[in-house]
Formats: sequence, structure tokens, C-alpha cells
Amino acid sequence: MIKDYKSNLETLIKELARAYKLEINSINLLTNHNPLKIQIILKNRDGNDITLDDCLSFNEPVSSAIDSSDLLNCRYVLEISSQGVSDELTSNRDFKTFKGFPIRVELNQNNSKFKNLNGLLYEKSNDYLAINIKGKIKKIPFNEVIKVSLATIKD
Repeated sequence: MIKDYKSNLETLIKELARAYKLEINSINLLTNHNPLKIQIILKNRDGNDITLDDCLSFNEPVSSAIDSSDLLNCRYVLEISSQGVSDELTSNRDFKTFKGFPIRVELNQNNSKFKNLNGLLYEKSNDYLAINIKGKIKKIPFNEVIKVSLATIKD
């Protein structure tokens, strides 16, 4: 029953987000809260950061749409926010922004003898990721890379 409500709410909210040129990263119904809490995590379609104004301007239309839909017959709290900052590097923008920063590269065990490599982000191309490991540049083909995350420098 909750699953049906969530599915119908997701459909309603995602359609509304498209009209506002936004995407929904996730929707969570926290049924263990009283009143029910609906968490909506937004992201911009164009890749720009979500601002407080974006969240604020989306709040009233979502609240009105939920109220007029009759999908919920209980009180709820609506929480709209951005996905925040992740330590995982995924976009070209991330790789440009964090060039020279310490990273941890998780590797595909089938193609590499190492599980993880740590170094400084040197370069990202379409074919490979280059990291600086103690002054030596190592190029890693992307088919060997599972995940790239920001790391802390350890002695």
C-alpha cells in the first residue's frame, strides 16, 4: 500500500520537476515519523548546482500538487534539498575542479593486480585517468576504473 502511494507520488513529483527544468535525484517517504516526512532531493538538468531559491520555488508547487491529488490522507512534512557534495568524482566538471587533489581509485580486480590506488588527480581524458603517485604519472584505462573518490592525504 505504501509502495503504491510512493510510486504515485514519485510520478506526480517527477512530472512537476520536468516543468521546472529540474530532476529528482531521490524521493523518500519516512513513514516512521509523525507526521509523515517526504524528502525530495533535487538536481538541475543542466548540471548547475541547486540553490536554496530553487528548493524554495519548488516547495509550494509540490505541496499544492500533493494536496490536490488526494494521494495522502494524512499530515506530512515536505523537505526539499539538493543532493549535496559527494566525495565521488563523476562529471567532467568534478575532474577539472579537483585536479591536483588526493584521490582514491577503485579498480576492477579482473583487469588489475591492485584493488585501489591512491594519488593526486593529474588528468582525465576520454580513454584514461592519470594520477600522480609519488611523482610518477600512472595512466589507468577507464575500463579498469570502478570509482574515483576524493581522499585524504596520509603520511
